[in-house]
Amino acid sequence: MIQNLATQSLNSQETGIVYLIGAGPGDPGLITVKGLKALQQAEVVVYDYLVNPLFLEEVQPGAEVIYVGKKAGCHSVSQEGINELLVCHARQGKVVARLKGGDPFIFGRGAEEAQELKAAGIPFEIIPGISSAIAVPAYAGIPVTHRDYASSFTVVTGHENPKRPLSESRINWQGLAQMDGTVVFLMGVGRLAEISASLVEAGQSPFTPVAVIEWGTMAEQRTITGDLNNIAELARLNEIKAPAVIVVGQVVNLQQQLQWFEFPQLVCC
Repeated sequence: MIQNLATQSLNSQETGIVYLIGAGPGDPGLITVKGLKALQQAEVVVYDYLVNPLFLEEVQPGAEVIYVGKKAGCHSVSQEGINELLVCHARQGKVVARLKGGDPFIFGRGAEEAQELKAAGIPFEIIPGISSAIAVPAYAGIPVTHRDYASSFTVVTGHENPKRPLSESRINWQGLAQMDGTVVFLMGVGRLAEISASLVEAGQSPFTPVAVIEWGTMAEQRTITGDLNNIAELARLNEIKAPAVIVVGQVVNLQQQLQWFEFPQLVCC
């Protein structure tokens, strides 16, 4: 029998506690057993935009459910407000599930929330989730590593801290361009043309294969493939929107052979 550590923690806490739970990339079957158990026993659930609504059916009757989703240009609650919500409810002695898409520590600001909880003296636990950086390419038939194509992969944000000037970008474009592996960009579809141009300017071949996967692991999933030269235009023609994952590298060539989840009819040129 699987021993669930989340249940042990919930039962051992006499005061409030916050569980930072990774809900996975969208397919509700990809949440962990531990994450689901913590969600089912929570008294307060604070969830994000990319969390599958089906998870709310697992919440116990009487639990308070709070939406704090963020989309580009539209934040229902500020990050500071989210931090205050978590601290406030935990101080009332409640079990709080902070449900986040993907993994809390991969561009999910989970570390920032954990820092706030630590500073406030609130007990918390991190329950990792399956990241869209690996799951979404897999659902599109693209392995991020392969013995013949890529011995490493790098995950890069496509949306840096908006308060940081472009001249102070922490993305090492030259390093990415010279890397003989796979590069996965999250939250970058709105900057696809800029990302492609930056890689080419840094020395990467303009004919490097690229895939863009929209709503990965969900029934709405769509995948387009091209290269650094034309992928931005293909995305425009196919009206690809966020959320989407960008995969750059030779592993994209395996998509035709390994695709299993979708067979889209997309504009090719």
